Amino acid sequence: MGSILDTVVIGGGAMGSAAAWALSRRGRQVTLVEQFGPGHAIGASHGSTRNLNPGYHRPEYVAMLAESLALWDDLEQESGDQLLSRTGIVTHGPEPLLPGIAGALTQAGIRAEFLPLEEAAERWRGIRFDQQVLHMPDGGQLNPEAALPAFQRLAVARGADIRHHIKVVDFQVMDDGVRLVLESASGTETVTAAQAVVTAGGWTGKLLAAAGGGALRIPRLTVTQEQPLHFRVADEGAVWPGFNHYPGTGAEYQGWYSPVYGMLTPGEGVKAGWHGTGPVVDPDRRSFQPEPVQLAALQDYARTWLPGVDADSFEAVSCTYTTTPDEDFILDRIGPVVIGAGFSGHGFKFTPVIGRILADLATGTRPAPEIFRASR
Repeated sequence: MGSILDTVVIGGGAMGSAAAWALSRRGRQVTLVEQFGPGHAIGASHGSTRNLNPGYHRPEYVAMLAESLALWDDLEQESGDQLLSRTGIVTHGPEPLLPGIAGALTQAGIRAEFLPLEEAAERWRGIRFDQQVLHMPDGGQLNPEAALPAFQRLAVARGADIRHHIKVVDFQVMDDGVRLVLESASGTETVTAAQAVVTAGGWTGKLLAAAGGGALRIPRLTVTQEQPLHFRVADEGAVWPGFNHYPGTGAEYQGWYSPVYGMLTPGEGVKAGWHGTGPVVDPDRRSFQPEPVQLAALQDYARTWLPGVDADSFEAVSCTYTTTPDEDFILDRIGPVVIGAGFSGHGFKFTPVIGRILADLATGTRPAPEIFRASR
């Protein structure tokens, strides 16, 4: 006879860990299963830095951002861990949305100001600035290596069961719940649950396709292998905010183009990367090797725009993005299955809010904003 559970969270990365935390805070019985071990580097939630970039103008995201800033503070107090380093974020370049972003943030009580190029260059001499500079002091860097264990530890303290090295090998949706076959080193186990929360990152499409028989239809998810670089710091006296840059029109990038994001990762260098331009991959069959054309272009970018680094001295970082066609998240419930997906490239800053939304969906408290519906 298999186990009978209330809620099973499938996937123990950032969003699954936050969902377990949020559900446990409501007194719900929750079991989280993760196919890999703690702190693994195979998906999208590893590493010690993610920018908390406040640069949004759409009201749904600005509201989530304000809530997220408060929840990260709550999580730090509850866990006793420092999770956010408030270095500020600067976004620069010929991006026409920046004035609208500044206005939306200011209206929401989140600080944003335009700086003269000369002032920006004096404050952050490791960066060469372009045209307009929007400074957002409330931003900074989050630490996934500290945040994920904090979410899980606090969830366990409230009764959650966190199980690593457990793979879902069969997933059946029934009228009154779900049936899962779980595989581990000790064998297989069948469990039934009232509901499942699917937060499986790059594996979400595979999992839902196997389970839904067409019923669990969501926007297409594309998994890419991204390859940012940690450049060695050449100017030890430079101060580094998190940064985003729109370098021109993209004509010089041979048919592909994206903004560049970056931040200082203490002990590793200045991380910089293209946004969502890597090759499409199967998450189970990745090379983990840099795409050579984009790697060379990123070095060229650093030579021009990051005078504070050594563009010829770097370590490559490999991670996955899982994105929807419109780059909006998927947060919805279809029958007994709650789905959280498509966060890559800009989701980590919203992790505790996404945990709250997934818990709302699982408990029937309230729906997610319309822009995140699976049926959009």
